[in-house]
Amino acid sequence: MNRTLILGIGNVLLSDEGAGIHTLEYLSNHYPALPGVEYLDGGTLSFTLAGPIEDADNLIVIDAARLQMEPGSVRCMIGEQMDRFLGTGKCSVHEVGLADLMDIATLTGSLPRNRALIGIQPEKIGWGESPSEPVAQAIPEAAGCVLKMISEWTGNRASATAAFPD
Repeated sequence: MNRTLILGIGNVLLSDEGAGIHTLEYLSNHYPALPGVEYLDGGTLSFTLAGPIEDADNLIVIDAARLQMEPGSVRCMIGEQMDRFLGTGKCSVHEVGLADLMDIATLTGSLPRNRALIGIQPEKIGWGESPSEPVAQAIPEAAGCVLKMISEWTGNRASATAAFPD
């Protein structure tokens, strides 16, 4: 079976910095048993995530990202578009950046062919356990992007139905 890793990253103690984790929680609560899908809370990233990334056929990362857009905007970057975004500089406030993990997977020849980054533009990053209103409202949209990609990459019609109900 095609294995899809959904990796939420961020710090839930810093309001919108936790957008990836909050979206991951939304997905795991609303769609807990999608075939071949693993949800992983990547926290603030570490080299220990290299193994799960290398083992995945498909990788979808969800994180707060500086998109130069309105707070709560969602942008889905697929494949080389994701690679270019990560290559534009230090996009992460974490000790180990997502670009570092992608470089490890590339060097070991195990970069998932199907990969995407879903970025959510933060409004504020400061102490707080809840996302701002614009980011909270963006979570279902970001989740819909995840479900759409799972459906396209794996043919999992349950994902498509969840993302686009009749």
